[in-house]
Order: sequence, then structure tokens, then C-alpha cells
Amino acid sequence: MEAIVRADGRQMRLVEGQEFEMSRVTGEPGDRVQLDVLMLLDGRDVTVGAPLVPGASLTARIEQHGKAPKIRFMKYKNKVRYRRTFGHRQPVTRLVVESISKG
Repeated sequence: MEAIVRADGRQMRLVEGQEFEMSRVTGEPGDRVQLDVLMLLDGRDVTVGAPLVPGASLTARIEQHGKAPKIRFMKYKNKVRYRRTFGHRQPVTRLVVESISKG
């Protein structure tokens, strides 16, 4: 069974046992998180929500917290010797899908 969920302002297609990352989630490693299910795919049976599938749920376990790779960017102004480099590392949480239920 597969589910399309809304998480972190994006839509993701997930199956049981799959690992994925999203922005930092409150909780400790081992805690469980419920995500909104927008669509369920079970073989040829497709259930589309309006906007959510009633009674459906996806449970994911927090695996670990960390940071995404560093993004570097720069400001530059021509002819005035102005250069400025910035960096950013987004805090992320790695989750593992434990179960998908129709409800």
C-alpha cells in the first residue's frame, strides 16, 4: 500500500518501511508522528481525499535529527570590491514509515 501525504509543505509518495527526511519535527528519536493522507494507492484501488482521506493515517517513527548539506551563496557588487559569502544548514529529521492504514 502506498500513500501520498502532506508533510513539510510538500507532497510525498511513501510506502511502508521507507525512510525520508523533512524539516525538523518536535519529538525525540523513537517517538511516532501522524501525517495527513491525501491519497491512498492499494493495487488498482485508489482513494482520493477531498482534501484528506477520511479515517486514513500514516504513522512514522523519528529515526534521528540532523542537518542537511550546507548551501553556500554569495553577494557580489561589480567595481566596488564587495563580496559576501553566506552559508545555511537546514535542520532536518529522518523518519521511517511504520504503517499506513485505511481507517
